[in-house]
Formats: sequence, structure tokens, C-alpha cells
Amino acid sequence: MQFNRFCLRTLSALTVLMFAAQSAWAVNPFTVRDIRIEGLQRVEPGTVFVSLPLRVGDTYNDDKGSAAIRSLFGLGLFKDVRIDVNGDVLVIVVEERPTVANVEFVGTKEFDKDVLVKALRDVGLADGRPFDKAQLDRAEQELKRQYINRSLYAAQVVSTVTPIERNRVNLTFTVSEGEPAKISDIRIVGNKVFDESTLRGLFDLDTGGWLSWYTKSNRYSRAKLNADIETLRSYYLTRGFLEFKIESTQVAILPNKTDIGITINVTEGERFVVSSVKLAGNYLDKDDEFKALVSIRPGQAYNGDDVTKTTKAFTDYFGNFGYAFARIEAKPEIDRVNNRVALVLQANPSRRAYVRKINIAGNTRTRDVVVRREFRQLESSWYDGDKIRLSRDRVDRLGYFGEVSIETQEVPGSPDQVDLTINVTEKPTGSLTLGAGYSSGDGLGLSFGLKQDNALGSGNSLGIQVNTSKINRVIVLNTTDPYFTADGVSRTIDLYHKTSSPYQDQSYYQLITTGGSLRFGVPFTETDTVFFGAGIEETTIVPGTLLPTTYMIYANEFGYSSSSVPFTAGWARDNRDSALAPTSGRLQRANAEWSFAGDSRYLRAVYQYQQYVPLSKKYTAAFNAEAGWGQASGGRSYPVFKNFYGGGLGSVRGFQQGSLGPQDLSGSVLGGSRKFNANVEVLTPFPGAGNDRTLRLYGFFDIGMIGGDDGGLAINVDAASLRSSTGVGISWISPVGPLRLAFAKPLRKFDSDRIQSMQFQIGTSF
Repeated sequence: MQFNRFCLRTLSALTVLMFAAQSAWAVNPFTVRDIRIEGLQRVEPGTVFVSLPLRVGDTYNDDKGSAAIRSLFGLGLFKDVRIDVNGDVLVIVVEERPTVANVEFVGTKEFDKDVLVKALRDVGLADGRPFDKAQLDRAEQELKRQYINRSLYAAQVVSTVTPIERNRVNLTFTVSEGEPAKISDIRIVGNKVFDESTLRGLFDLDTGGWLSWYTKSNRYSRAKLNADIETLRSYYLTRGFLEFKIESTQVAILPNKTDIGITINVTEGERFVVSSVKLAGNYLDKDDEFKALVSIRPGQAYNGDDVTKTTKAFTDYFGNFGYAFARIEAKPEIDRVNNRVALVLQANPSRRAYVRKINIAGNTRTRDVVVRREFRQLESSWYDGDKIRLSRDRVDRLGYFGEVSIETQEVPGSPDQVDLTINVTEKPTGSLTLGAGYSSGDGLGLSFGLKQDNALGSGNSLGIQVNTSKINRVIVLNTTDPYFTADGVSRTIDLYHKTSSPYQDQSYYQLITTGGSLRFGVPFTETDTVFFGAGIEETTIVPGTLLPTTYMIYANEFGYSSSSVPFTAGWARDNRDSALAPTSGRLQRANAEWSFAGDSRYLRAVYQYQQYVPLSKKYTAAFNAEAGWGQASGGRSYPVFKNFYGGGLGSVRGFQQGSLGPQDLSGSVLGGSRKFNANVEVLTPFPGAGNDRTLRLYGFFDIGMIGGDDGGLAINVDAASLRSSTGVGISWISPVGPLRLAFAKPLRKFDSDRIQSMQFQIGTSF
């Protein structure tokens, strides 16, 4: 009873206080004669007036006062806002938030400052913005998140706020990055058919090796783990394990926050064999044509890749007839008693569509016309899957873009129309080639090349090549317009000046060649291009010490200066999967040169063949062969300055560049009118680099020769003059192009050969 009386008295007292406070704060409505603002330092008065829901002449009441305070707080510029009433004048008193004057980072090594500044700007914290403690807390969390993405789970971030004059603050984030979290253990549980080491070998993530500082393969990444899990799933599905499942993936971070353990629990299921493949649904009365696209074979183990390949082939084939929205579903009918599965391929072609518009996105530098002229699918034409895929491939083969993809969007309200958007990601199109070799006779020789394949976004190429070798100085300028005509005929202009001498001393003889050429390339098919053109060239033999007898004989016949007018023709076909690091495909090219006028009359031809064969996910076999042939014509002697040379990278490694072939009594290399070399390589990721293909180790075997003229048309490979070598090398896709470093040991050599055990070059694949 006493407790109840106490509660009643307390409640009554609180009620009286509340009414008293309300009556003291409440203001009777009045007409506002003037509005004044106090406390502003950097914020403009206009910013406040614009945000106020009150104007001079309006009637003020408590509700409008509350709305004004909420509106000003909503600007995020003020720490405190209050309204005083002085008669019929409103006085708005504000206290501004401090402004961030500067943001500094201490102890950051993993990130550049610009990356961290951008991360903080995304959460609203940057120089010149109002300071908010809540934003500071979010900024700390964002910085920690950035470090966690780099596997630095032990990173600690401490922020310091230092007030300075004019109501500003300096922010300092002191970071203790700690050691990156590394994968200490990867376990796969539940596997019975395949051993754990085999399955772990499929992963890009690993527990580290001596090269992990470069590959970072032992740094945990959720994206990489997901990719490895899909690789594991694919490994089982391609071997008949239709019901394979990943039951769980556990990632455990040890208390020291630098060690991570990964456990993957799997259920393999039974291995199934395909019993039959049936077609169901609407196949446009072309069942036989679709059956020819089936790559699933009854009697063989279920292979998920074959199923995916078949459904994609069906979808693409429907697209060839304009059915852009065709759906193919592979329905398995499982017989668990006999471990067999029948696959039913259900097809729904949906509706036929035509392309309304083709849009291009992502080309910040390259002109639209450069991309659009590669398209074989036209606007206002029926959707054609073959032409769209061909268009994408042609744009990709330009080499101007890192990624090329095509999106298909339905046109709202028009079920029979689609828009195509080709998304490109531009990449640097300038390429740099460097080469070097060292020998006791020639010293250090450097070669340099600079080429811009997409000058000013026009699709045209400009290039320069320079060689500073003591005995072989070269400067070449060239330009190519790939669409000299609207039909895709290309035009190439070359200008060159070359000087060669057996030694650097000017008293020795020199060979000076100056010329230019004009070539055109005509695309006969989508994969074949034929080249033809003509040029003019003048070669001067400068007499001097050690002038070879063959040069003297040629000079006595035609003089020390001779001209030629060569006509050129060629053919190229390239279907390699990559120009930088190919793993499959073939490259073929042939070039012929016929000088039909001038002092020199000759025929000269070169054929090259490259083949890449993927042996496994890690290993690739590569084969290269090149043959050259030269022959005099018109009753003239074959010009010695058109001889072939061999040795070095691109020929027989381990021998000095261009040193193979016949020599005169002084030891000068004369070259020859016949050339042959073959190279075999086996490439594998560098030890400790996981499956990284940007850094690879390769072993090689080279064989080749330079021969003379036997008067016939055959290459005439003379076994007695063959040189061969073997060795190992490193291939690295560097920022300036593919770098090749070779350590070679000649297997077959002669006493007069010039040996280079180590050679390197940038900008070549063989």
C-alpha cells in the first residue's frame, strides 16, 4: 500500500515537471519579421536559408521550428542547432562540424595511398568534408576490409583526430599490417576414388613454395577458392560422377591470424555410364543436323563437359536461324541399380528475333567505327549466332582490348527484337621489343622496337625498329592502315636503312641497304589473308678490309651499287588461342619475293609453321618449323645480300644471332640461299608458380642449317651442315611483352661457330 502511494506521488511530480517544461519551451504563433543566423564559420548563409522551411512573413509555430531543426541537421554540416525567439525575430544558432583538413596514413606498405584515399572517399571521409565520428568508425572498418581482401587478417587500424585552427581536424590512420595470412593446410575429406594429392594438384591455391613471394598462391582468396572448387567439381563430373557434391567448405583462421586451414568435404557418389541420348522438343525439323552436334557418346562415362558442349552447340545452332532465346535442358534419367544414365535433350527454340541496334560500350579511346567495321552481324537483320560469334572474335583479334563480350537485351514491347551491346575493355596497344646478345667478337648488341597498333584510336599502326649491334645497324619505319578500303583491304608502307659490317672498325667493308615498299592485304576468307605489293631497294657495297670474294665477284658483275624492284606476295592463317602465350592452335604464313627489274633479279620465299598442343592443364607442347629458299633469275647471279642467316632465338639457340652458314677465309659469315630450322618445346608453369601461365619454364631442342645454292628448287637440307642444341629457358609475360631467356648447349657444332650460351629477347613467342 505504501509502495503504491509512493509511485502515485512520483508520477504526479513527473507530470507537473513535464507540463512546466512544455509551457516554458512552447512559443505562441507569430509572423516572422526577420531571420538571423549565428555561429557560421565556413558554411555560406545561403546554404542555411535554402534549407529552412520558413521565410520572412511566414507564421512561426513549434511544428515549423522542429522541422527547421531537422532540416538543418540533415545537411550533415552542424554538430548542434537551436532556435531562439527574440520578439518576432528568429535567431538560428548553429555549431559547425569540424572540417577534415588532411588525411595521412602511417605504416601502410601493402597499398598505395591513392587506393586507401579512394576507399575512404567512398564512405564519405575526404579532405574538405565535414568530420563525423560515425564516418571515422566506418572508415576504420573499410580499411580493415581492404586488408582482409589481401589476406592480412592481423592488420590493426588506429585513427587519431588532431584539432587545428579554424575548426579543422587532421586525421591520421596508423596501420599495423602484420604478416599476411597464408594457407598452412588444405584437406579434402570424403574422397575415395582419387587420392588427395591428385585433387590438390588441380588447385591454384596451395600451401606455398619457394616462389610463393611472386605467385602469392598460398594467400587465401575466396574468389580463387571458389574457382578451385569448380575445377574440382568439373574433374569429377567429366569422369562419370554425376552426383558428385561439395558438402561443405570450411575456412579456419588460427588465433595468430596468419595461418589458414581449408577443409573441403565431398561426396563422390557412383560413377555413371551414358546409356542413351534422346532429343525431345522442337528442333525445327532439323533433327539429323542437331544429332550431328551431339558430342555425348553412349557407352562412355558421363562427361559434364560433353553435356555443356552439346547444349551450347544446340543453342548456337538455333541462333544461326534467328532464335536468340532458345533453351536447351539436359534431363538425366538415372538408373542407380545399373549405374547408367539416359540423357534427354529438351529443346524450346522460343521465338525468332532480329537485331534492332548494335551498341558499343567501354571504348574510351578507340573510335566506334574501328569496332563496328569488324561486325558481320548487321542492324535490322535477322539474329545470326554465327555472325555474332565471328564479330566478337574479329574484334578480339584486333588486339586493342583486354576483354570483349557481347550482351543480348530484349527490346521492351517488341518480343521479336533484340539489341546487342559489345562491351570492350581497352588495354595499352603500344608494344616494346628488346633484344640483347653478348659475344667476345661483337660485344653487346641491343635491338629495340616500338609499335603503336591503335594510333590515336584510329586502328592504324605505326612502328619503328632499331638495332645497335656493332656489325648490324638497322632502322625501320612502317605504318599500316587495316581498312585502306571499306572492304577491309589493308595497306602497309615500309621505309628502311640497314648497315652491316663484320667489325665495328670503319676500315672494314660495309653493306648499306636503303629502300621502301608498299603492300596490300586482301581478306579472302574470315581466316585467310593474301598479301601483295612492290618496293624499290638499293644496296651499296662499301669496299674495305676483308671484303668477301663473293661480294667482290658480285660487284664486278653489277657494280658496287645495285638496285632491285621486288614484287611480294604472301598468305597467313592464324587460329592460335593467344598471340602472347599460346597453348593450342596453329599459325601458318608464307611470303614470296620476286625482283623482276633492276640490277638484281631473284626469287626468294619463306614458309613458317607453328603448332601448339595442350598435353594437360599444365603442360604444352610447341613445334615450330621454318624454311627459306632463294634462287637467281634472268640469267643473273643470286644477290649475296639476300642470303638467309641463322642462329640465336628464333633459329638455333646457343649460337650467336645470324652466325650460322658458310664463312669466307676471314671468318665473315656469308649466309646462304637455303635455310631450314625446326624447334620443339615443352612448356610448364615455373616450379613453385602453381598453374600461373605468365611465368613458365620450357625445355627445347633446336636443329637448323644455312646452305648454298645447288641450282634446284629443293630446300636441300644438308645433314653435314646441320647444327643442333638443347637447353632450358624461362618465358615471362612481362609488362612490355613476352620475354624469353634461354640457356643452351650446342649438341652439334663446328670449330668456327660462335657460341652464346645465354640469350634473351622480348617480344617473341619462339
